[in-house]
Amino acid sequence: MKLHILGCGDAFGSGGRNQSGYLIEAADRLFLMDCEPTTLLAMERAGFDPRRLDVDFLSHLHGDHFGGLPFFFISDLYESARDKPLQIAGPPGTEERVGELFRLMYGGDVPPTRFHLLVPDRSELVAGIQVLPFRVPHQLRALSLGLKLSYEGKQILFSGDSAWTDIFLSHARGVDLFLCECSFYDQQSTNHMSYKILQENLARLECKKLVLTHLGEEMLKRRQQLETTFADDGMVIDL
Repeated sequence: MKLHILGCGDAFGSGGRNQSGYLIEAADRLFLMDCEPTTLLAMERAGFDPRRLDVDFLSHLHGDHFGGLPFFFISDLYESARDKPLQIAGPPGTEERVGELFRLMYGGDVPPTRFHLLVPDRSELVAGIQVLPFRVPHQLRALSLGLKLSYEGKQILFSGDSAWTDIFLSHARGVDLFLCECSFYDQQSTNHMSYKILQENLARLECKKLVLTHLGEEMLKRRQQLETTFADDGMVIDL
């Protein structure tokens, strides 16, 4: 199994990076975590046929995390139809928000798509992939999720956008990869990760590999000084 970093930037594209999009390539599955506006472009640039995509798992409904879906839909409608509907799994409101976005951008209705509701702490099987969503501190009113995905004996933990929470400690234990957002270096935030706070908890994280993503300008300026693995657009991680 491989994780392809299609985009690892923050909402502002700091450092000229694509926004949040992560493609997992398994022997018989191809699935996404989040879908930023240029995900289709990045996926094709990496050599993947978008018709192969089985499911997209959405951590939350901010534009830099789900705004790329309409481009997959118009590709299905006007370039090459899919053999089976795309599946999308996300927090409450996903189907409505995705439909609204598509109508705003292109008009009409979303092509046949199978939506799955992700409820915190309720495990679901989507396209044969086990997903355990859990609430993380990012938005005040709407729900933001961290995602723990299991397939082919491998486990990936994705923080989504989140400040530090001790819930990461239990979910990270033993996973093959913890893909953790880290927007800030030492800035205190209630909705994004600060490296200084993460650093205080590194010894408590019992994951096999930690990769930091969603880096802001503050982190990018310091990345050469820090002994932590950072994501880059185009990076491929073997699991």
